[in-house]
Amino acid sequence: MNALDFSPLFRSTVGFDRLSQMLESSLTADQGVSYPPYNILKLDDDHYRITMAVAGFAEKDIDITAKENQLIVQGKALEREETKDATYLHRGIAERAFERRFQLAEHIRVSDASLNNGLLTVELVREIPEAMKPRKVEIKAGGNGKTLDHKEGKKGSCGSC
Repeated sequence: MNALDFSPLFRSTVGFDRLSQMLESSLTADQGVSYPPYNILKLDDDHYRITMAVAGFAEKDIDITAKENQLIVQGKALEREETKDATYLHRGIAERAFERRFQLAEHIRVSDASLNNGLLTVELVREIPEAMKPRKVEIKAGGNGKTLDHKEGKKGSCGSC
C-alpha cells in the first residue's frame, strides 16, 4: 500500500495544500536511499541540527542550498591528488555523489554549517517575524478609547464603573 488518501483531512481546511503535497511526496521519496546516513536533532523549540556522515568529502565537495522551504545537500567527491595513480585493494569509503533533500517548515532558516571529522553539521533556527508573533489587543469600552484594566484595586478605569 503506497498511496494514502489525505483528502478527508483537508476538507475543512484552507491553505494546507502544500502539506498534502509534502505528505504524499515523503511517502515516495528516499525509498531505498540510505546514503549518506544522517541524524536530525531538535535542540529546543526553535533550534534544530542535521548531522550527516560524509567521510571522504571536503568542504569544497559539498554544496548546501536552502530555497523555497527546502534544504538541499549535494556532494560530489573530487579525485584526490594522492589517489590519482594508486590502485585500490579495497574501497570501503564510498565517496559517491549524493543529493539529500529536507523539507523545512515555515520560518526555518539555515544559521550555520560545518564539517568536522567526517560529519557535516547544519544548524537550523526558527525565526518568526514580529508581525506573526502574538500581540496584545487593546479593548476599548463604548468607543471612548479607554483601555479596560481588570486588575484588582483599580476602579473606574473603564468609564462606566
